[in-house]
Amino acid sequence: MSSALLPKRFALLAGSVLMLIYVLAPIAWLLSSSLQREADITSIPPHWIPNPPTFASFKAIIDAGTGVTSTDGNASFVPSTAEYLLPALRNSLIVASAVVVLNLLVSIPAAYAMAKIRYVGRNMSVYFMLATRVIPDIALVVPFFLFVRKLGLLDNVGALIITYLAITIPFSVFMLLSYFESLPDELDKAARVDGCSRVQSLIKVFLPLAQPSLVAVIMFTFLTSWNEFLFALMFTQTAASQTVPIIVASFTSDFTTSFSFINAAGVVAIVPPVIIAVVFERYIVSGLSAGAVKG
Repeated sequence: MSSALLPKRFALLAGSVLMLIYVLAPIAWLLSSSLQREADITSIPPHWIPNPPTFASFKAIIDAGTGVTSTDGNASFVPSTAEYLLPALRNSLIVASAVVVLNLLVSIPAAYAMAKIRYVGRNMSVYFMLATRVIPDIALVVPFFLFVRKLGLLDNVGALIITYLAITIPFSVFMLLSYFESLPDELDKAARVDGCSRVQSLIKVFLPLAQPSLVAVIMFTFLTSWNEFLFALMFTQTAASQTVPIIVASFTSDFTTSFSFINAAGVVAIVPPVIIAVVFERYIVSGLSAGAVKG
């Protein structure tokens, strides 16, 4: 190795380590503090390593969700809305899963049609679809609120599903459209010559080739629906329909703020996205590799 390259490699390594610490430090503190007592979290200097670790906050989450009143010394730190966390997790899973499925059912045929079928106004429809994502979400709150109220879906998970579909479908169509356009038209023509209909060509030819793009759409849609806060705050008022971000945010507005409980709730809230990322990791990596050597 040339001595001239050593400083550059060292600088690259140092920069990578600093970036890694910057990204992982909040997650490490979230995990560590969720296993600490309240007194240890608020101590100065803070304890990065729980000594000893305790699962009292996680037990309090389960107890609150099952209606059990904690009798240990941390009972006074359990937020009054703690009993709604587990139902909120269920609501978030229902909303995110429904949005993912419905999003795929709409965006896949739409992207295929725009990519492989030539029709009048095709370019205009693509531009119009992308233009909808230029509008900030805050500007859509009132129109969506009036629309949802007209449907009678206020304080219902159905309101969130409809809203999140309107947010995620345009971008999902754009991602799939770009991928379908990169596939040769000869594949579609060959399938048509062999007697496939448009639907059969999409299902049998293009969908197997579009797995990396589909995974990206699934992750984008799931994470958007799981983490969204503004519309969930505006369209839900009771715990029957509220999602995880709303319930966790309510913990900070209680008379007593339990940092250990909030961080434990945060750990519970990030488990489903982490599982999704782990399950689809090999598809994501293969998609990046295919894009790197394409052409």
